[in-house]
Amino acid sequence: GAGLQVAETMFQSGADVIFHAAGAVGNGVFQSARNRMEAGSDTQLWVIGVDRDQHEEGNWGDDDDNLTLGSTIKNVGAAVSISATEAMEDNFQGGENIAYGLAEEGIELVIETYTDYALPNEDLSRGELDANFFQHGPYLTKEINEKGYDLVDLGGIHIEPIGVYSKEIASIDEIEPGTEVIISRSEPDHGRILSLFEANGFITLAEGVEKTTATIDDIVDNPYDLTFSPDVNPEFLVEAYENEADRLIAINANYAIEADLSPAEDALFFEGDDSQYVNIVVARAEDKDNENLQKLVEILQSDVVVDFINQQYGGEIIPTGKN
Repeated sequence: GAGLQVAETMFQSGADVIFHAAGAVGNGVFQSARNRMEAGSDTQLWVIGVDRDQHEEGNWGDDDDNLTLGSTIKNVGAAVSISATEAMEDNFQGGENIAYGLAEEGIELVIETYTDYALPNEDLSRGELDANFFQHGPYLTKEINEKGYDLVDLGGIHIEPIGVYSKEIASIDEIEPGTEVIISRSEPDHGRILSLFEANGFITLAEGVEKTTATIDDIVDNPYDLTFSPDVNPEFLVEAYENEADRLIAINANYAIEADLSPAEDALFFEGDDSQYVNIVVARAEDKDNENLQKLVEILQSDVVVDFINQQYGGEIIPTGKN
């Protein structure tokens, strides 16, 4: 993959540490470093992970050797920006953990990160979490219907819009009949993507079909003769964008942003603030009136957080506020 190739070039040029900042493409960086260490590299090689704790990816050898120097977590850039500004203005205190709005209410926020979408609802249902914040409403409905979870939506916070990108197709008017559209193999994404194409006039879905669960078979009119190929895991859609230049690629905003793609600036078209795929805070039904959780949602929907999202992401992430 691209990550492996770039890392090989950098290590051959004398780099000892690589901060990949490349989402799933960065897995190739870890692979390159592991291969070199296991082959007896004369120099200790290190990789800095991104978006989540990537300690596990750094394991190599048989003696608990690890080459992960550290991992940055999402939004760490905002913390760095704020801290740097305070330092330049001689206002930086240091040595403090800051939780805006919650500490003043006597609420301690402990964040657990996950890499497997199947686990947060399971752990929440078992009582191992008080709430989770990773999914949109249609996904929660699917989980409840399939697994019987007694969970409730406490409120929406933001939309991470799916956008349609292409390396070679420069505008929506340049989309030719017969173009292939590469989409996620994740079935919960299919209805969302097809609805986006329908909203932009490319296809028509069967009358009465539930949009959130629509499938390719529900397309009844396809004047552009588009071919939808659900062949790629969501985390590899950016690689498809890089390698399949003449195709359309539907990419979730979180993966697009990791690859420096902006839904607002780089996508041919993308979801707007009327999308029903709002990321929500979810709790057990028995805790729907829990004061601490209600306060958490209130703060996440506050003008302060809305302004922060708008300033930090500039339209790439769409806050919902108190709608």
